[in-house]
Amino acid sequence: MSTFLIAITGGIGSGKSVVSRVLRAMGYPVYDCDSQAKAIMDADAEIHRRLCSEIDAAVVTDGVIDRKRLAEIVFNDKAKLAVLNAIVHSAVKAHLASWADAQPGVAFVETAILFESGLNASVDAEWRVESPLELRIERTMKRNNLTRQQVEARIASQSRQPENPPLPPRTILVNDLTHALLQQIRTALRALSLD
Repeated sequence: MSTFLIAITGGIGSGKSVVSRVLRAMGYPVYDCDSQAKAIMDADAEIHRRLCSEIDAAVVTDGVIDRKRLAEIVFNDKAKLAVLNAIVHSAVKAHLASWADAQPGVAFVETAILFESGLNASVDAEWRVESPLELRIERTMKRNNLTRQQVEARIASQSRQPENPPLPPRTILVNDLTHALLQQIRTALRALSLD
């Protein structure tokens, strides 16, 4: 049986990780693109070389990526963010494909950049987590110890969906402290028809 892969998407602070934790607790495999990308970046000397030559020579020192410096650069420069994404996306996509092939039944992939990464063509469905903008900003400031301006720069850097991409079927999960998220997840799971 091939894997039915569902993307968990949404802007920064929307609650993608909360949905992922619930699904893991329910026994579903979840691939976290952010943590996997970090692990791949940390282990790959060619990625280090490209970061230094194509983004900024000071982002890698003694084989260690200065993530704070890298974030300051790319979240304030769309061209350099595009370079970073180009460097990392192909490695993550290859790793995800191998991981997904090993999963039986339903599996999930958490990503903030479904369309920008090209993963929209690799998934069977999308669960989009939505939250009010102010709540997203507050959550991210608290979680990441960032200023409002830093969070707003990250939100602004998240691109919009390109024109005419392959669109997987979408389910909306509302994470606004009013709607019961667990109930929405259970309903979405029950709605899966995997004939």
